[in-house]
Amino acid sequence: MEFTIPAVNLTPILPEIVLVGTALLVLLVAAYTERQRWLAVLSILGLLVAAALSFAIKVDPPQTFQGMLVVDHYALYVNLVVLLASFLALLLSYYYTPQFTRSQGGYYALILLATTGMMAMAAATDLVAIFLALETLSLSLYVLAGFNRESPRSGEAALKYMLLGAFSSAFFLYGIALAYAATGTTNLADIASGKTLAGGSLLWYAAGALLLVGFSFKISVVPFHMWTPDVYQGAPTPVTAFMAVGAKAAGFAALMRAVLYAMGGMKNTWEWAFAVLALLTMTLGNLAALRQVSVKRMLAYSSIAHAGYMLVGLTAGTQRGVAGVLFYLLSYAFMNIGAFAVLVALERGEKQDIELPQMLGLSRRRPLLAAAMAVFMLSLAGVPPLVGFVGKLYVFSAAVAAGWVWLAVLAMLNSVISAYYYLRVVANMYMKEPEEEFAVSPRSPWTVSLALWITTLGTILMGIIPGPVVVLAQQSMKMLIGG
Repeated sequence: MEFTIPAVNLTPILPEIVLVGTALLVLLVAAYTERQRWLAVLSILGLLVAAALSFAIKVDPPQTFQGMLVVDHYALYVNLVVLLASFLALLLSYYYTPQFTRSQGGYYALILLATTGMMAMAAATDLVAIFLALETLSLSLYVLAGFNRESPRSGEAALKYMLLGAFSSAFFLYGIALAYAATGTTNLADIASGKTLAGGSLLWYAAGALLLVGFSFKISVVPFHMWTPDVYQGAPTPVTAFMAVGAKAAGFAALMRAVLYAMGGMKNTWEWAFAVLALLTMTLGNLAALRQVSVKRMLAYSSIAHAGYMLVGLTAGTQRGVAGVLFYLLSYAFMNIGAFAVLVALERGEKQDIELPQMLGLSRRRPLLAAAMAVFMLSLAGVPPLVGFVGKLYVFSAAVAAGWVWLAVLAMLNSVISAYYYLRVVANMYMKEPEEEFAVSPRSPWTVSLALWITTLGTILMGIIPGPVVVLAQQSMKMLIGG
């Protein structure tokens, strides 16, 4: 009996191979050098090579590993968001990491491996492949969240994230098992074809519900959001910025591919589920953010609310709605990482957290830093002409066009509520003076300044000239939905 090894086309996953190879090289170099900061440079070079390969490789056919992964415009767009988040996180980490660890090689390797998992989630077209990519991402983030071993809060964040993440993984695995029992396959294309689907079976609906639980945990959707505030506050701030954008982008990418591509026949069911989840998520996120003193916790609840806004676009289930979500993911990357970059520039000592009283009078002490933070806060609030306004306009108008007027109205009311806590930060910086002076460095490290310039310009320019990104987002989602 002959055993034939199937031919595997590795060309579509060359970017992921480069990232894994760079992570291993970083670990190797870390064992033989005392100049740990060179590891960040090596990691950034690996990211740049992976980015170049992502947009240079022309794959025909784009599938690989027996149809479990695909390289299409959709996956490449998400790669852009994920690689941007990883690049900015590495810039923020360059001077920040030595404050809490000597094992910088492991830190940078884990960021690269998490990035690999995020990119694989966007490209996965099989439920098993999605799960493997999800675990690659999750295991890396569990460790990164607790990397500051001198901080009890960091250890607590990692433990909560890991325990709750294990529960969500169990739900996801049960969902995969039930999906296979109902359809006889885990491949999204085969499920979409309907050839093996036991149409309308309770088993299939149960599978969809369990899979949704797993996805909801990763993108911080109510009621699976409990981990978010504690993990965001306890993790090192560059890690928080990275997971807030990268994990959300990867989670939404996999969720939209699974739902819109494979479960289009269940649209009447899942659109109502998403509408309810969107309403609960943005409402709870905004109301909880109103009470926060820690800026990191405020941004954590803000992240939950923004997941709700994106679910509004997904509820529409149209080309316009999905493209709006893709546009929102990139705009959110600039706004959110920029806000965390300001916190990195301000943080000093072991606490590694900034509270609202420390923002008082910042415009007098660090005028450029305060101006950048004001841009990010106004954009997150949806003030024109910044990119946050364009992103919300895109997803809310898509919901109106699809007949979800009441949901769009409630989303706009939630956006008004959110303006209070965003503008509170701006008011503290420009309109109030501190009762006691907080030590603030007169200058930021050049890598943090570079990250701030990139995010500030992106937030402004994408708001003024959104056209090119809108076109790119529209081209990216055409394979998911036809109308």
